[in-house]
Amino acid sequence: MLILLPPSEGKSSARRGTPFRWDELLFPELNEARRAVLAGLQKASDAPDAHAVLGVGASLAGDIRRNLLLGTAPASGAHSIYSGVLYEALGYATLTPAQKRKARSQCIVVSGLWGAIGLGDRIPAYRLSMAVDLPGIGRLTTFWKQQLAAPLTRHAGHDLVVDCRSSTYAAAWTPPPQNSAAVNVFALRGGRRTVVSHFAKHTRGELARHLLTRRGAPPATPAALLAATQEKWTADLTPATARKPAQLNILVE
Repeated sequence: MLILLPPSEGKSSARRGTPFRWDELLFPELNEARRAVLAGLQKASDAPDAHAVLGVGASLAGDIRRNLLLGTAPASGAHSIYSGVLYEALGYATLTPAQKRKARSQCIVVSGLWGAIGLGDRIPAYRLSMAVDLPGIGRLTTFWKQQLAAPLTRHAGHDLVVDCRSSTYAAAWTPPPQNSAAVNVFALRGGRRTVVSHFAKHTRGELARHLLTRRGAPPATPAALLAATQEKWTADLTPATARKPAQLNILVE
């Protein structure tokens, strides 16, 4: 089983530690592309229109300045740098040692800066969304779509891919449809399903945690994933098509 996660926009800086090392990152074949994006990000962050290019408000000026120091800033595991709603629900720090090993092995984060990294990869805090059109690189979804297809498809192999990414990050790589499932979260209101973005992040984090901590073999098919999900939630499954992965639909109160 492979669990795909988005990064969180908000991040917690490592207080101490050595800088990240290119040769320690998962998927070293992406390093040339990563270096290009990092150089483009630092150039954009040092420009007068940095806020507009990166799509952030004036209150995040500190985040933009931090982008200029990524090569020397302290780094820590991605599981501690990413600190948004999904990662709070996943609760990596409270997993057992065996469960943490499983999380580092089975969780991949798709990122606007790094392309794709392991949950245990050491990185600094940064600010760059996959939605950015980065000068010299172009729209990052398009750029990474060209780079990620081969390494992620090879890494996934025949394993089930559980896609917990938001739509922006999902556009950077489409897993093999017949052995993957995208996770959707809905609330029932007046008998109709309504998308709930904030609770979707939280529920996806809870689902990732459930899959990492439950007993028994990990689900190997979308149908088995549905059964595992129904251990905690009301859910149904829309089967895959030739071009679209299965859709795991979770209903929350």
